[in-house]
Amino acid sequence: MTKVLITGSNGLLGQKLVELLSHSAYYQTILTSRQGSSVYRDESLEYRTLNIADKAGVRKLIDETEPEIIVNTAAMTNVDQCETEREEAWRTNVVGVENLVHAAKLVGARIIQISTDYVFDGKDGPYDEFSRPNPICYYGRTKLAAENVLKTSGIPHAIVRTMVLYGMGHGVKTNFALWLLKSLSEGKPVKVVEDQLGNPTLADDLAFALVKIVELGRTGTYHIAGPDIVSRYEFGKRLAAVFQLDGKLLTPVKSAVLTQPAPRPLKSGFIILKAETELGLRLSGIKDGLTILKNQLSLSTKEHYTR
Repeated sequence: MTKVLITGSNGLLGQKLVELLSHSAYYQTILTSRQGSSVYRDESLEYRTLNIADKAGVRKLIDETEPEIIVNTAAMTNVDQCETEREEAWRTNVVGVENLVHAAKLVGARIIQISTDYVFDGKDGPYDEFSRPNPICYYGRTKLAAENVLKTSGIPHAIVRTMVLYGMGHGVKTNFALWLLKSLSEGKPVKVVEDQLGNPTLADDLAFALVKIVELGRTGTYHIAGPDIVSRYEFGKRLAAVFQLDGKLLTPVKSAVLTQPAPRPLKSGFIILKAETELGLRLSGIKDGLTILKNQLSLSTKEHYTR
């Protein structure tokens, strides 16, 4: 039985990963997040409170649990907040990874780290794993710094870059799809950028890909995202169609109109051939992914989270 420690287990991706691993007899999962309790009611799922920025806390927990694999889904991901609260962003996204690396060395664990397309400048996407990073916002800089921490650590690791992650979970922060869905359901007009391109990625698919990396013992860098590269506005129109909502409430705008604190990469997108071939993945296109989300949302929260 392989012991897997998941940081950020109360987050969207963390929850999807817990659901997959906890249903397998091959894995023993250790759930950790900053919150005082787990979103799961199943007492057989071991949960420990952990802030990865706390070096002593990380060392103590990993010493006690001795995981073979650490999947780090914990991060400060609010791009504008990272731009304005740089010290906190660095502490979580970079120092947190340094703490995990230091503790992992002592127990012989390998690390799977979640990264982002924001390590690129968005001038000439789509990008493959050999494209040269050049982040234009502070969030991207912290995630690239975390990648470099791992690459120079000498420990076995995989770096998984993804983007435009969406899905449903218990008490998770809103994501682009859920925000759009809520606004359109309430009949609110929404301005959506038409000049930011990327691959919308269903969180369930990304979690499955992480399990494949664990199972196959893969290391190195992987771009894992949905197969369709579209603008946020186009994604919004397709969401409205799947959920049978009024797409006329969406207004396309340029990114510059929103005057957000952090610049975004515009012409982004991933080439996912390596992940498809080496991991045997077939990720959901937009229509299929949104249909899965629609079906999940039709279940009651109580029924879906009895675990």
